[in-house]
Order: sequence, then C-alpha cells, then structure tokens
Amino acid sequence: MRSKAVYPGTFDPVTYGHIDLIKRAVKIYDTVIIAVAHNAHKDPLFTVQERVGMLKEATRGIKGVVIEDFDGLVVDYVRKKGAPVMIRGLRMLSDFEYEFQMALTNRKLAQDIETIFMMPSESYSYLSSKLIKEAFALGADVRAFVPGFVAKALAKKLR
Repeated sequence: MRSKAVYPGTFDPVTYGHIDLIKRAVKIYDTVIIAVAHNAHKDPLFTVQERVGMLKEATRGIKGVVIEDFDGLVVDYVRKKGAPVMIRGLRMLSDFEYEFQMALTNRKLAQDIETIFMMPSESYSYLSSKLIKEAFALGADVRAFVPGFVAKALAKKLR
C-alpha cells in the first residue's frame, strides 16, 4: 500500500515555507496532494487557478506531488482522495491554538483521518502569505521569501 497525504491550504501565494514543507512531506509519503482551498471567505488575492498554477511551477521536479483545488469541507476532500492523513504546517506558537482547534473539529467530523503537524525549517518559521502580501504592498522586496515568479505575480496584482 502506497502512503498518501493531503496538504490543504489557501497558498495565497505559495511561499518558500510551503515549499519547504512539501519537500519534507514527500520524504515521508509516496504521494502528497497539495489541495488549494477556494476559501472565498478569506478573500484571496489570487484566483484558485492562479494559486494552482503557482504551486505547479513551484513544485516542478518534486516527485510525488499532485496539485488540485477543492471546495467544501477539507475532511470530505481528504476522504474522497483516499488519504488517511492531512498535513498542517505550524510556524509559531501563535498558529497552534487555531490549528489544534481545527484538528479536533476535523477529528470529530472524520475519525478516520489523522492530522499531522509539520514545522518548517527555522529560516521559514516566521513566513506567512499574509505578511508577504502586506510587506510587498508597502514596497518590500519579497524575493527572499517567495520564488521570483511569485514576486512578479504579486507585482502584477498589487501595482
């Protein structure tokens, strides 16, 4: 039996922190499905298609990665994909309370799906898509935090 995990998120936009987690997840699981949430309530800057495209570009050459989008309950999507595991990233202690609450809720909704928390490398532990968008909007060079093509996409959207 091949192991499979789903890494869901908004990825608005993808950062080096996300890419770090993906690279480490494929060392553990044969297949890692990156599930891009529609999440209209989060008011994403990029469309679902743009976020999927950026993730495909960012993960090109990483074996075992599948990029898809989904709408609805994440546990329904994970179950539909036949994955017993959902990966969630924890950057800082501040993430823990929200992620723990979400994991317990998901466990109540789907006892057959486990949530695995992974921490990014220390050099990416403070990165968030929201912070990068805010810094870019204020004129920061964000190429140390996101691939160059993502920085260009931000420039196109925000300038």
